[in-house]
Parts: sequence; structure tokens; C-alpha cells
Amino acid sequence: MIRRTFLALTTATALMMPALAHSQTADIVDTAVAAGNFTTLATALTAAGLVETLKGPGPFTVFAPTDAAFAALPAGTVEDLLKPENKDQLVAILTYHVVPGKVMSTDLTEGMKAATVQGGEVTITLDGGPKVNGAVISAADVAASNGVIHVIDSVIMPPM
Repeated sequence: MIRRTFLALTTATALMMPALAHSQTADIVDTAVAAGNFTTLATALTAAGLVETLKGPGPFTVFAPTDAAFAALPAGTVEDLLKPENKDQLVAILTYHVVPGKVMSTDLTEGMKAATVQGGEVTITLDGGPKVNGAVISAADVAASNGVIHVIDSVIMPPM
């Protein structure tokens, strides 16, 4: 089962790579921006003041929600989070998607817990395909000069 899961994940990653193919000398932010389907994430990182941090030396593991993931949030959520008065909440949500260190898909195990930069933990599950807190990892191991990106299909929220 695990072998099949990683085979499926590897295949999905291979199919996604042309969209994410960017020189490994590019950092996490530049790699995501070049992919073209992370514009909302890039906007949110800018509003939260986290761009320079994620351009830093790292290494970081980022579970990166796509534009479609942000669009699936209730109407007005993204717009509200981008307001200056909600910056602390936005920072908490975004840093909940970041794990210190470089965690590759081969490092993931069923039920694994990983501490996030935000301070909470995310849980990895592999049954039915790899997920982080229930968000499907649709492409994994996208290399960047300062870490790795795993593309996810929904925005994960830190516990209140």
C-alpha cells in the first residue's frame, strides 16, 4: 500500500513538474511564483511580511495551497485575511503551512506529526494517498534552493 501511494505520488509529481520546473537555484517563493498557480499564496505572503523569511536560507518545507485551494474558502475569507488589521491571523495560517527543515515525501509516515513554524502540529496520513491534516498532497518534492514544496489542494487552518 505504501509503495503504491509513493508510486502515485511520484507520478503526480512528474506530471506537475513542467508547471513547477524552475531552477533549483530559485528559492521557495520564486519557485512557487514561477509555477503560476500560487498567486494567492504569493499575495498572502507579501501581505503577511513573510516573503523575505521564505527567501531566507531555510531549509523549509512548505505545504503550498494552490489558487484553487484559496478559492474554495468561504466567500470573502481571503479578502478579509489580507486586510492589515488581520495580519496576525494571516501570519498564523501561513506559518502553519511551514515546517522547519527539509521533509521529503520519502520521510512521511502514517500518523506522523510535524511541528510547524506557527507552533502547532500537522498530521500526515498516507491511507488513500498522502495528506496533511486532510489536505491532499497533489505534487511532492518540488525542490527549491532553500527547501521543498509539497502542493496541497486545500488551505489548512491552525487550531484555535
